[in-house]
Amino acid sequence: MTGTDDSGAARVHKGDWPLYEVFVRGKRGLNHVHVGSLHAADDQMALTHARDLYTRRNEGVSLWVVRSEHIAASTRDEKDPFFEPSADKVYRHPTFYDIPDDVPHI
Repeated sequence: MTGTDDSGAARVHKGDWPLYEVFVRGKRGLNHVHVGSLHAADDQMALTHARDLYTRRNEGVSLWVVRSEHIAASTRDEKDPFFEPSADKVYRHPTFYDIPDDVPHI
């Protein structure tokens, strides 16, 4: 919902701001992890708010924010048919390979 203030300038209500998903990479992590969501007027505001909300204790080294509307995801109903083709590729499973006994940590 938009309106105008006393000066006639356009005003946007927080409820109209897009939803962003926030991902943080921790100091000891190699990948970004989803930590939550927030509303923001634009990308820069989303980054600033994400920093303030999700890295207050200095635990992050990198932030990603992405508008929720830009995320494509599979659904629960698609779970079986969507992932079923990977079962046909036996070479992707470690049981397909013979691992020598002297190879550590596998």
